[in-house]
Amino acid sequence: MEKLNILIADDHEVIHNGIRDILRSHKNYAIVGNAYDGEEAIEKALELKPDIIFMDISMPKLNGIEATKIIVKNLPATKILALTQHEENEYIVQILKAGGNGYLLKNSKKEEFIEAIEKVMQNNRYLSNQLSELMINNVIDQISGKKPNEDEIHLTRREIEIIQKIADDKSNLQIADELHLSVRTVETHRRNLMQKLKINSVVALLKYATQNNIITFE
Repeated sequence: MEKLNILIADDHEVIHNGIRDILRSHKNYAIVGNAYDGEEAIEKALELKPDIIFMDISMPKLNGIEATKIIVKNLPATKILALTQHEENEYIVQILKAGGNGYLLKNSKKEEFIEAIEKVMQNNRYLSNQLSELMINNVIDQISGKKPNEDEIHLTRREIEIIQKIADDKSNLQIADELHLSVRTVETHRRNLMQKLKINSVVALLKYATQNNIITFE
């Protein structure tokens, strides 16, 4: 079987090592390069012309979505699998619209990495098994241009956790520590929540959450 050349683009060394360990036993997969920011991902992709790229979304210099757009334009045959901790619909829609072929969560099981590779190499799209059916349907609707019910706003489990922490008067650093996230990820979640709910203050966020029974006060 012809080898698949794989490029890993992520700003965390532990992710590079983890993917390498997962694919080690599959002799037909060859990791040909590593990139640690969006600009380097583009450079390495153009240089190495890999069959598939594991692309982190949140990276320095240039995010994975913008990097994907450029790579797809220049290397249409290269498949791009977003590898991220973000579960929000917005990120899934953006990466797929940018030309990505799949969306895999970083805490996915080893078997799912292999399944994702096989699916996208067969010209299919792949969405992580951990994404709920509701989320997947919403993503499909957004990609197809179907307008969702404007009265329905769906929050992810992580978004609800963060709203609760905000209600408990936790700082971004405290929330990050308690949920085992980076401060940057917490900030991204907060910004996305504001955009999703069309509000611009923590007071408005907590008012919305209280009125919709999203949070509880001890």
